This record gives sequence, structure tokens and C-alpha cells, in this order.
Amino acid sequence: MKTIEGVEWRVDEGLVPYAPALADMDTRAAAVQQGEAAERVWLLEHPPLFTAGTSADPAELFNPNTFPVFDAGRGGRYTYHGPGQRVGYLTLDLAKRGKDIRCFVHALEGWVIAALGELGVESHRAEGRIGIWTGEGAAEAKIGAIGVRVKRWVTLHGFSVNVAPDLSHFGGIVPCGIATHGVTSLEALGKSANMADLDQALERNFPLFLEKLG
Repeated sequence: MKTIEGVEWRVDEGLVPYAPALADMDTRAAAVQQGEAAERVWLLEHPPLFTAGTSADPAELFNPNTFPVFDAGRGGRYTYHGPGQRVGYLTLDLAKRGKDIRCFVHALEGWVIAALGELGVESHRAEGRIGIWTGEGAAEAKIGAIGVRVKRWVTLHGFSVNVAPDLSHFGGIVPCGIATHGVTSLEALGKSANMADLDQALERNFPLFLEKLG
């Protein structure tokens, strides 16, 4: 297990079930808040599933494949997770990093955008639409999702980036409540980068992300 600037950097192989991951995240966040554990970035993949945020609308869940649906406890609406998608869970102590949630979310978006840029994908924020987007006009599509929760100034959840998931699985929901735009992936964009390439790009840009938190 490595650490980067005092933050534990964990990468799990295989598919990690959602419920145990959520429980582990909650336990770790409580320990970080009490000063009993180090902050952590946890990179993993889940089996196919949907998560419901606190603003989830049941009308936006179709689920023809009957994937399991979990109450995530984070902000936002419905999100898909599955093989080929990198999920990053951040457990950071904002009490020591500026106590600015808006700054945290903005820095998190910038971190993912910078990592994708290293892999040849120009991506951006979109006014009024949550997530990380690439392309323009009719070709604009979502390549990454952001969903966070902050409890006693400790962050939970984080981001997801589509490397090479089965994009048809996103048809089981209205992703993040946005029906006007599609989803894409590194694979769909013709990029050869794999999960390890994305992890390395995230790692290289992580110190700058921390610096932006203050």
C-alpha cells in the first residue's frame, strides 16, 4: 500500500461488491474524522449496479437488466457502476484542507479533467450539468460522473470514469437526470488507454489536486 503526500493510495483488483465498499467507506470516514486513520483514495471497479443519490427520481430508473439498486447516501440522482469503469472513493479531511466544499468539488473535477487530458481526451465542465463531458454540440457526451457527500468535514464517494464499460447498461437509467446527452468512454472515443493508464494519470495529477484544496 503506497501513500502520496500522506494520503493512502489503494487500488483493488477484480470487482468489489457495492455494499461492503460502502460500509468500508463509512467506517474509514469515521476513523479519519477521529484522527484514527489516514486519509485515503480508493480506486476500484464494481459489478453492474445502479446507485441512487438523495435526489433520485424513481421515474428515471428503468432497469431492464434488473441490476441491483443501492441507496448511496451521496448527492445527485441515479448513477451506473460496472466493469470497465474506474470508480474513485475519496476519504479526505476537509477540516484540514480549507473547509470549502465547493472548492473540493471544483478541484475534483479539475483532477479528472487533467488526467483525461494526459490520455488524449479533452474534457470539460458543462454549465448546469453535473459531471465531466467531452465533445461539442450533438457529439457532446458524458465520460465521468461526480457524486460526493461530506460528513463532519470528511468526504465520501467521489468520481467515476468510463474506460471501457458496456455503455448499453446506462440505458437502464437517466444518468444523473440528464436525458439530453449520451455517455461515452475512452474505448468509444478510440483511445487505447486502459485502467492502469488512467490510474497512473490520476496519480501523477493528485499532488496538484491536493494543492488546490489549500
